[in-house]
Amino acid sequence: MDRESQINSLQADLLSMVADHLTPVALRCGYSDVPLETNIKWRPQVLVIGNYSSGKSTLINEFLGAAIQATGQAPTDDSFTIITYDDSAPKGSSVYVTEERDGNYLLNDPEYPFEILKKYGEKFASHFRLKKVNSPFLKNLAIIDTPGMLDTIFERDRGYNYQEVIGDLSQLADLVVVLFDPHKAGTVRELQTILKDIIPNRTFDDRVIFALNRIDECSSLIDLLQVYGTLCWNLSQMTVRKDIPMIRLTYSPHAKAAYSNVSDSNTSYLRHLDNQREEVREAVLDAPRHRLDHLATFVETHGRRLSHLLEALLTYRKKRSAFRAKYTLIGFIISMLCGGASVFALNMNKTFAGIDQQTLFSGGAAVALTILVLWLIILTKYFTPVFHKKCLKNLDTLTVIKNQTHRDSWEAIRNIAKNYLTKTGGRFSLKKEFADVRRVCDKGSQEIRETMKELSTIRHDEHIKAPNPN
Repeated sequence: MDRESQINSLQADLLSMVADHLTPVALRCGYSDVPLETNIKWRPQVLVIGNYSSGKSTLINEFLGAAIQATGQAPTDDSFTIITYDDSAPKGSSVYVTEERDGNYLLNDPEYPFEILKKYGEKFASHFRLKKVNSPFLKNLAIIDTPGMLDTIFERDRGYNYQEVIGDLSQLADLVVVLFDPHKAGTVRELQTILKDIIPNRTFDDRVIFALNRIDECSSLIDLLQVYGTLCWNLSQMTVRKDIPMIRLTYSPHAKAAYSNVSDSNTSYLRHLDNQREEVREAVLDAPRHRLDHLATFVETHGRRLSHLLEALLTYRKKRSAFRAKYTLIGFIISMLCGGASVFALNMNKTFAGIDQQTLFSGGAAVALTILVLWLIILTKYFTPVFHKKCLKNLDTLTVIKNQTHRDSWEAIRNIAKNYLTKTGGRFSLKKEFADVRRVCDKGSQEIRETMKELSTIRHDEHIKAPNPN
């Protein structure tokens, strides 16, 4: 079997592993609203985000080799646009949009992994679309262009939760490109919230790259350094990281040629930074090469979180069973004491002196049984709900935090555990599912990594094809 066949085979195995073992548990426990494999079955994706003047569309047009997205100094497009490859155009023809589809098509076609976005409603669907383009740049990946972020805008203004949409898309993406421009340098409030609170919980640091775009608009190298320093400071406050991430410096030569800079500007420094623009381009083209590793990480991460979720839920069941066993034993002892006391009382009462011992003991047993039944009813109706509420209030007692990875996992599934316990009232059985998920986490994960080691000799320029959902 050649290398490409091995890669495709491993991708198919990963998708099958998720569909057969993780998705049923994820859907049942409310961990995901849609099958988990929906998120990984399509081609590699690159998400491009930034404020409205950061040059997202200009940079995308530069990659594609044609004016596919509208550009301008003011906000020009308030839609999320999926830009993907179409090879149906004649060979050698100029780059153009071969087909456009609306959001409802994208959200309902099982070929695409965007079913998870249905929850944002019709308003979002009307700002979601697909463009098929015959650009060779898109042969092994898709690009997601996003509406520019603003300072003073709220969910009610857009009609959908923009920040949560960005979060879901960053979870789907193999690479997130965050663009800044010299005029704001990381000060836009929406972007600050997304970088600080949304993206860190949905993807990994190594899948996010930062670029200061439109640097040709800095009047001099000194001006560029001042902007760069400001952006570094702002990023240090937003990314909740001790180290400042690398920031590439980019611009579009075509856009620069289309307008005249300030007459006294000195942009001779730009020729020294062309390699930075090429690095961003290569990082985007490299997204397919990292796809296999991302799929493996996806299986490991969600397998680990689901395992942690089930472990916590089963801990609840053990505590609940121990609680009920303890109170049942108490009730049994109380009922036996009451039954024995009733027999003793009847024995001592002269009125019942003529009753034979068998009848006397039968009466005591009836008293004991009645009290036990009443006790179990009280246990079910009162004591168990009190125990349930106490567990929900002290949810952290259901897990033991062993390390930072365990802590991160618990933070990701804590509310899911709470919602599931609230929904079921604590009445469920998940032992079989837990054993199945644990096998994926342990044996399955190990096999995946061993296979990937065998494929680690792939050349840098050999891009991985996306798995075929069919």
